[in-house]
Amino acid sequence: MYSYNEFDAAFVAERNRQFRAQVERRIDGSLTEDEFKPLRLMNGLYLQLHAYMLRVAIPYGTLNSRQMRQLALLAEKWDKGYGHFTTRQNIQYNWPELRDVPDMLDALAEVEMHAIQTSGNTIRNVTADHFAGAAADEVTDPRPVAELLRQWSTDHPEFQFLPRKFKIAVTGSENDRAVIRAHDIGIQVVERDGQIGYRILVGGGLGRTPMIGKVLNDFVAQEDLLPYVEAVVSVWNLLGRRDNKYKARIKITVHEHGIDDIRARVDAAYARIRPSFGGLDLDLFEDIKSAFAAPAFSQKPTALFDTAYQTDPIFRAWADTNLAEHRAPGYAIVQISLKAHGETPGDATAEQMRVMADLAERFGHDELRISHEQNVILPHVHKSDLPEIHATLKKHGLATANIGLISDIIACPGMDYCALATARSIPVAQQIATRFDELKLEHEIGDLKIKISGCINACGHHHVGHIGILGLDRAGVENYQITLGGDGSENASLGERTGPGFAYDEIIPAIERLIAAYLQHRDNPEETFLAAYRRLGMAPFKAALYDEAQAYAAE
Repeated sequence: MYSYNEFDAAFVAERNRQFRAQVERRIDGSLTEDEFKPLRLMNGLYLQLHAYMLRVAIPYGTLNSRQMRQLALLAEKWDKGYGHFTTRQNIQYNWPELRDVPDMLDALAEVEMHAIQTSGNTIRNVTADHFAGAAADEVTDPRPVAELLRQWSTDHPEFQFLPRKFKIAVTGSENDRAVIRAHDIGIQVVERDGQIGYRILVGGGLGRTPMIGKVLNDFVAQEDLLPYVEAVVSVWNLLGRRDNKYKARIKITVHEHGIDDIRARVDAAYARIRPSFGGLDLDLFEDIKSAFAAPAFSQKPTALFDTAYQTDPIFRAWADTNLAEHRAPGYAIVQISLKAHGETPGDATAEQMRVMADLAERFGHDELRISHEQNVILPHVHKSDLPEIHATLKKHGLATANIGLISDIIACPGMDYCALATARSIPVAQQIATRFDELKLEHEIGDLKIKISGCINACGHHHVGHIGILGLDRAGVENYQITLGGDGSENASLGERTGPGFAYDEIIPAIERLIAAYLQHRDNPEETFLAAYRRLGMAPFKAALYDEAQAYAAE
């Protein structure tokens, strides 16, 4: 795990000192809200529907126990006792008082954390595969690349006032768990002729104009990565639309100019930029990589796990659902669900944060990860410790066995918090989870990703949900559109809209009809919802949504 050097600590301390003075000027009236806005956004502070919201960066989703405990302290001391983990591998505090925010930032700095560039038209928190360094299928740990990009992009003088926000994601595996194809730049670690390099995708993004990223360069050598990415952002910084914020993202630039034209411009920019980088970036990269060395894995027997798995059906169900394959023999990746049925997706109380911190310290080589799916990961756990971990999680409402199932829903804050939202997201997610728990169908349904956004900005990633739900305002009434067939994996696709939307009190029955149609038409119990949709097409699902609804209304 990367630790701050003297420069990092001094930089964050100075930024916090400057922002404390800016907050004092806002409170005493020397700054208007309009004057304060660009200053607060540079430090991750939003003005939401009811209060300010502080968004804290968790670079590439990696935390240690001390940092998680400090996040718990912030929730308890300056918020309402909980935090909300987001799809950007950040944490948000929804109720801080403005006067307390500088103290919150100073408390974060004590554990090498900050809120810089979690907002504004700049390069945002760089995200990565939440299984990085542990996954059995990765070429190499992608987090050193993410850290390199974080250092390069933080306070970059040319990129603090971009046409719009800019998001980068990195994965080290062909199995894309970082959704790189829905990012402004997606980076995949690849190997060619024994050499590590990077496949670069550009122009992905969701929002009101969703697009899947295109391959810009199939192989960029390690020593060329930073100048190449700088060339990409520089080209967009000049070409990007500043006359219309809805057309300002790089996906629109790529669409308007074409990928071949963008590639030619980037190649030309790279040729100009590369000489100024010299060879120092490789030395820096080696230093960064040393901070991500694998822990010393134990060779203990797994008898305790084997016994619990064979004798305890509740533990077995959790293990089957919430564990993933680890690259080290005898180890597992533990996915802790923050989606207990009926709870707010992504929320964790201060007590729960401390529990997870304790487990990481005792059993997980002092590492935690935040996933873009709003769950928490213990990446390195020996199987012999899993029965005790499960028992502890169970005591604190963290042992829900639903990772990848219908109740493991991604949902934005929606109209409960967000000033931009046009419909509620959280209650819809809660009701779907509760309903299918009542029906006891989750495990029979199997792998199914539902994603919910409360407005067209798509913070809930509904475009790449197997079932996507978009909440809109129709003449002052909440209306929910459904899309089917989206996918955020290496086989990325955008969901197709089914037809007219549904009222708030109609959306849960509509989802029930979709699931009933899937269970009726799937080829076998192993065929997932997405596979069935791709085989069958829209017709049977559309009929279930609309023909059956009309028949019911006629009765």
